[in-house]
Amino acid sequence: QIENILDLWSGSLKTNILTELKNWKLNLIQHHKLQMRQEKEKHAAQVKQLQNEMENLKELLHTYEISISRKDEVITNLTEALEKQKEKVELMRKFTLWRIQHIKTKQEEYANSIADRHFRTALMKKVWAAWRSSSEIKWKDKVARACQLRAEDVCVHLTNDYEAKIAELTAALEQRKAEILRLHSERDQYEDTMKKAFMRGVCALNLEAMTMFQSK
Repeated sequence: QIENILDLWSGSLKTNILTELKNWKLNLIQHHKLQMRQEKEKHAAQVKQLQNEMENLKELLHTYEISISRKDEVITNLTEALEKQKEKVELMRKFTLWRIQHIKTKQEEYANSIADRHFRTALMKKVWAAWRSSSEIKWKDKVARACQLRAEDVCVHLTNDYEAKIAELTAALEQRKAEILRLHSERDQYEDTMKKAFMRGVCALNLEAMTMFQSK
């Protein structure tokens, strides 16, 4: 009887153990399937995220290409503007030199006309003095002094006018020279600003590219 009981108990124990093992196996399989499904979903999400990042990077690359092309256009426009400014400064320099030469020519002509006028005045004074000396001896000294004073006044007046015009022309010349120097300074400052802006743009692009690679 004890043997039969032991056989019955061992049979039920075996059945229970086999049943428990089957349950463990099923649970393990279900858990493995669940993990596989979760891994697949996680992998799909990562793939989708990577695809989105690739699309974003493509758009960013396209944006960078557009930005670089625009910067190239800006650089080209600035270069053309600098060339035009250089041509303008050169034309102004040539015009200033021509005007200085023209002013010098006018000054020489004016000086010659003053000299001729003074010569004619002196000649007329001599003729007048000779005529007066031949007609009225007693008025000779008085008329001579009056003519001399008049001639000196005329010469002083003409000299003052001439010096005032020379000063005016000299001031205009100095103003033109200062304008040329200012234009040269503005051109240099403009070139330096363009270089700095270009370097800032290049540094910004490098920093953005470095940040992009580091984040990747």
